Amino acid sequence: MHGNEKDCCDMRGMLGFLILFLLSKKPMHGQELATEIAKRKEEKKLSPGTIYPALKSLRDMGFISEEKEGKTIVYSLTARGDNALKIAKRKFVKTFFGVFQD
Repeated sequence: MHGNEKDCCDMRGMLGFLILFLLSKKPMHGQELATEIAKRKEEKKLSPGTIYPALKSLRDMGFISEEKEGKTIVYSLTARGDNALKIAKRKFVKTFFGVFQD
C-alpha cells in the first residue's frame, strides 16, 4: 500500500521521520526523544521549542498518540503513524539509494 502525500510525514529536516522511527521501537516522552535524536545526530539535545511543535504536528496528523503518566506525557506510534513511517522509509530509500555507491 503506497498511500498519498497526506499519509506521510514531512521529511524536511527529517525530524518527523526520526520521531516516528524512534516511537516504532517503543513509546517515549519528549525529553527521551530529544536525547535519542541528539545522540543520533551527534549534537546537543534538541530544545523544547524544536521537539514539541514536531510532536504536536505528528499528533495532529494522527501519526502519534499521547498518554499522561503523572506529569509526563508518553508518545506512541498509531497505526496511521506506522503506515506513514513505512511510506517515509520507501521515500528515503528512493531518494538516497546510490548516494554511498561510487
